[in-house]
Amino acid sequence: MRGVFITFEGGDGAGKTTQMRLLAEAVKRAGGDAVVVREPGGTPVGEAIRAVLLGPEHGRIAPVAELFLFPASRAHLTEEVIRPALDAGRVVLCDRYADSTTAYQGYGRGLDLEFVRRVNEAATGGLVPDLTIVLDVEPREGVAAASAGGPDRLERESAEFHERVRAGYAAIAAADPARVRVVPRGEVDEVWREIVRLAAPVLERAGLRIDGAVR
Repeated sequence: MRGVFITFEGGDGAGKTTQMRLLAEAVKRAGGDAVVVREPGGTPVGEAIRAVLLGPEHGRIAPVAELFLFPASRAHLTEEVIRPALDAGRVVLCDRYADSTTAYQGYGRGLDLEFVRRVNEAATGGLVPDLTIVLDVEPREGVAAASAGGPDRLERESAEFHERVRAGYAAIAAADPARVRVVPRGEVDEVWREIVRLAAPVLERAGLRIDGAVR
């Protein structure tokens, strides 16, 4: 049986890491095997690309170059980690995937959306998540939380850029409501209950019944 692929999206500081950890723990309690990865990154090659993309010392990167770097990491992660895990029947939880490129480079940078779509298609080989959870956060609040230890290169972008990214996620969700579900930021327990509601039916198709405990 093919595994389950769930991605977490949203602006910086939306709380993706916490909620992914809770879902991975719930999958484990249900007897499943969760693989947790992040984008860009997830492999030695991807982590090297991440250092270039997010390191504040690199300053401005030409938008099209930035566009190609994110999917380069994604293509390697998909081939080396995600597809083999899904073929083995495992649950893959990914912190960002192709929708991030659409939101950040398409809507945020203003690159042609059809061009972005084709690049994403090439990088993923057509792989689409079973469920994408967008954690929505007010940009100024989210960036402030995410950059408390020092902002990365993208967190240094203007408030207007992050507003465009947020609008991009809203447009992505509106265009694909069966797959992409938006969860407003709130208390950890409150957000977690909504994620359980959304993820449970997808995981049940793989024989996993998760509970909503926060441990």
